[in-house]
Amino acid sequence: MSEALTTDLYEVTMAMSYLREGMAGPATFSLFVRELPPDRGFLVAAGLESALDHLSALHVGPEDVDAFAAALHRPRRDLEPLLGLEFTGSVRAVPEGRVVLAGEPLLEVTAPLPQAQLVETYVLNLLSHQTAIASKTVRCVLAAAGHPVVDFSLRRTHGPQAGFQAARLGALAGFAATSNVAAATALGTPAVGTMAHSYVEAFRTEEQAFRAFARAHPGPVTFLVDTYDTEEGVRVAARVLRDLDRGPGSAVRLDSGDLGDLAVRTRSLLDAAGLPDVRIVVSGGLDEFAVEDLVRSGAPVDIYAVGTRVGVSADAPYLDSAYKMVEYDGRPVMKLSSAKATAPGAKQVFRRPRCADVIGLADEPAPHDGVPLLETVMLDGRRTGASPTLDMCRQRLAADLDLLPPAARRIRSPRPPGATPSARLGALTDRVRRDVAHGAAATAIREDP
Repeated sequence: MSEALTTDLYEVTMAMSYLREGMAGPATFSLFVRELPPDRGFLVAAGLESALDHLSALHVGPEDVDAFAAALHRPRRDLEPLLGLEFTGSVRAVPEGRVVLAGEPLLEVTAPLPQAQLVETYVLNLLSHQTAIASKTVRCVLAAAGHPVVDFSLRRTHGPQAGFQAARLGALAGFAATSNVAAATALGTPAVGTMAHSYVEAFRTEEQAFRAFARAHPGPVTFLVDTYDTEEGVRVAARVLRDLDRGPGSAVRLDSGDLGDLAVRTRSLLDAAGLPDVRIVVSGGLDEFAVEDLVRSGAPVDIYAVGTRVGVSADAPYLDSAYKMVEYDGRPVMKLSSAKATAPGAKQVFRRPRCADVIGLADEPAPHDGVPLLETVMLDGRRTGASPTLDMCRQRLAADLDLLPPAARRIRSPRPPGATPSARLGALTDRVRRDVAHGAAATAIREDP
């Protein structure tokens, strides 16, 4: 199926109408998050690279026109003006890995109006989903306080593509590895895995299972020890590891129960068996809140494996994101709806110390202590440069996290910084608001019988 079809129907109806009306002037749309989800002090921009791939490849072919016509129950000739449509516009965006705040544009598209409209749904989907997941994964890294975090989310994400993105965004945030083999191969990141409870259950005893697993996997191994009685499982694992001289680099995994208490008892048993180098991995519905609790309790956990709740950002599974027109054919526009008003004009975000950001107009100079966040990443429908590496994205994120006030990085009850509009943006907003209100009033007078 063509990606051009992956859009909401009203994007097609609007694009068709624009073309019929001859409205193909340049339009600028701004994509931003209105409000941060609860317990979020910041977001991490992500999804841009996927969006640029989509825009670069967009093409409305004959089969797409047929599908649009069928969906609208219209003759094919009515949709033929869309045939051959490609994205020929420009994109300015916040690079992946940078910290962003509520109200700040993550991306601005400027293109002929039908094009800019038709791409809304796909681009909004990509950036909203990936920004939500990236923001979740980096909070896990912060909560782990230097301990490795690994991704176990593939089996519970909303589809394999979402699982791949979760693995990629975990790597961007600083995860040490992923269980997703396809993602690890494509991204060049480490793949990790242990064993399932079913593996242990397939043997008559835990010891048989552990010894068979060790025979199949020379070198360090990780044994899942809580299929039956956890403490006994640790004792059996310790005996096998000691007998086979597999201690250094090996681990045991705890996947259920009171992980903090079990980690303490497991560490004691391993140390008593002369295996101080055997690490403890914990998993089982963990997210940044559970990880922070374990770290603060002093539990002797070496590696945190996060999956279900992180791969779907369970506590904040969506963002209040929007893709709104801010300028058409040189005319700044805005929406005045209650609680959903937008600011007019193409914009720039100026990053200031402690993320006391200023949202200004795209053509205004930066404050003396501000650095522009949005960069031109596409011109005439083509990328302006090579895709950044994961290392580059991680470095951006690390630098921006250092700028955040500690209260914004807190896992619980964070205090996010607030971005403020520049004087020029404020003045333009006031003027356009007056113009819109005046135009509405004039229309009402003309229509009054």
